[in-house]
Amino acid sequence: SVMGMAAASPICEIGGGWRRRRVKSPRGLPRGDLSFAVSSVNNKAAGNGCRRQPAPESLYRLLEYVDAQLAEALQARGCTSCAEGKLHRANYDRKPRGGPEAWDERHSFCCAKEGCRRRHTPPSVRFLGRKVYVGFVVVLKTAMRHGLSGRRVEQLGLVLPGIDRRLLERWRRWWRDSFVEGSFWKAARARFMPPLAEEQLPLGLCESFGIESVDRMVELLRFLAPITTVSKGKNPGM
Repeated sequence: SVMGMAAASPICEIGGGWRRRRVKSPRGLPRGDLSFAVSSVNNKAAGNGCRRQPAPESLYRLLEYVDAQLAEALQARGCTSCAEGKLHRANYDRKPRGGPEAWDERHSFCCAKEGCRRRHTPPSVRFLGRKVYVGFVVVLKTAMRHGLSGRRVEQLGLVLPGIDRRLLERWRRWWRDSFVEGSFWKAARARFMPPLAEEQLPLGLCESFGIESVDRMVELLRFLAPITTVSKGKNPGM
C-alpha cells in the first residue's frame, strides 16, 4: 500500500515478508508523519498512471507525488512564523545523483509578508537533507553494507550507482551517530518491537518495512521524511 498524509489515526502497520510491527507517531511529531491514507493515495496515484509504470519509474512517480502532497499541505497552512503571510514558491535547485535528472528542484516556500520572508521547506521523500545522492540510494546502499541482499533491491527494479568506499563509511557513521542521537529517532525507536539494532541502521528499517515492493520503499522514505528538514529532524543530511 502506498502511503499518504492522514489526519486520522497515527497508527500504521509496516512489514511484508518480515515481522509486522505497529508503529505509533513519535511524541513531538505532527500527527500524520507516520500515518498512511492508503486508499486515498492509491486511488490518486493510479489516476496519475503511477501504478501502471514499470519499476523504477513507478517508484519515481510515487515519490514525486508524495513530495508534491507534502508541499501542498505545508503551503496551505501558511507562515507559521508570523501567522499571517501566505507562502510563495521558492524552490531550491538540486543536482541529484542516483535518481531522475528531472529531480533538479526541491519544493520550498517563502513568506510573502514584508518584514517576515521566513523560508519554509516541507519534508521530502526524494531528498535526504542536503545529500547529493537521492534518499533511496543513501538508505539502500548503506543497508547493503550491513547485509541487505542485492536480490531484495533488484525486486524494486533499481540499479544503484557505485559509491566510493569512503563516502559509504561516512554514511554509516551518520546513521550510527547523528541519526541515532537525533530527536527523531529518540522518539521513534521505542515504537519498534523488538528493538532495532542501532549499530546496523538502516538495515533494520529496511527489514521492518519489507522494502521488496515499491509501496513499502515509499513508506520507509515517508517514515524518514521528518529528518529532511532542520526544524523537525535537527540532524538533516550528511
